[in-house]
Amino acid sequence: MKIAVFFVGEVQDAGFNASALQGAERAAAQGVAEISVISGVRYEQDAIRARMAEVVPKVDGLVFIGGQGNIATPEAAAAHPDTRFAIVQGQKTGTNLASYDVRQEDSAFLAGVLAAHVTRSGIVGHLSGHRVRPGLKGRAAFLAGVAHARPEVKVLTGFCGTQDDNSVTRAWAEAEIAAGVDVLFTMLNGARRGAIEACRAGGARQIGNALDWVETDPEVFLALALARIDLGVERAISDMVAGQVPPGIVEFGLGEGDVVSLRLGADVPEPAREAVAQAAADLRAGRIAIPDSYEGPEFTPERVACDG
Repeated sequence: MKIAVFFVGEVQDAGFNASALQGAERAAAQGVAEISVISGVRYEQDAIRARMAEVVPKVDGLVFIGGQGNIATPEAAAAHPDTRFAIVQGQKTGTNLASYDVRQEDSAFLAGVLAAHVTRSGIVGHLSGHRVRPGLKGRAAFLAGVAHARPEVKVLTGFCGTQDDNSVTRAWAEAEIAAGVDVLFTMLNGARRGAIEACRAGGARQIGNALDWVETDPEVFLALALARIDLGVERAISDMVAGQVPPGIVEFGLGEGDVVSLRLGADVPEPAREAVAQAAADLRAGRIAIPDSYEGPEFTPERVACDG
């Protein structure tokens, strides 16, 4: 079976795409299918549609990586009923379309609990790029985690409009830090380096996502909001090869082993560790419901234009 794994942006982005690529590479190494990787596609729906139109006739299945596929993939699935489709971090299903959702919001909620417990300034921040559904849910969960732990803590939140431009993310992170943020939760890809530079220069700590930043840069990173996108990709490919199309969205959360978790740095104080552990237990037991949207105020730096 020929399966294309379709990425918006570059795959080696030190973030979400790189994690997804690991799953595709493992599936290819296992020989379950003939896997091709499509990358470098701009985050514009017309560009996505045009590239998919080139790829779909040449394959038996297509796995779209990211919530950016929630518009074009259902269209392609309807136009090609004999081809199988899947969206990882998707919200759409059909007779030949499956969606898989690694619940980044679970670890984002725990990141909010941690940030609220370790902040000294009483102001924490969130920074992401594109306003896609998974990122919006992650933002809502982080703010809910902060409010759950310490309602008095203020949160500055924003979408800078890019996952790849480090000059933009550095300027946004610098602006949040200048406004008092001392712990910054980021959901970024290739543009994370700009936020890292801002945190290092401004003495702020960062909570990352996707890859193990705690291990690679413990000076800056306080924790990692882990969401194993690679496992979602492997499951999507496995189901596709087996001819299975789950009728509903397949979710992976805190209850599925190490798929989703918050990995803490060595310098996280014990009271904060205990608070995170308790929140994780409450989430698993269903005692906490995480909201999936946020309608409150957003932070916009005066000297940086937001195109999000």
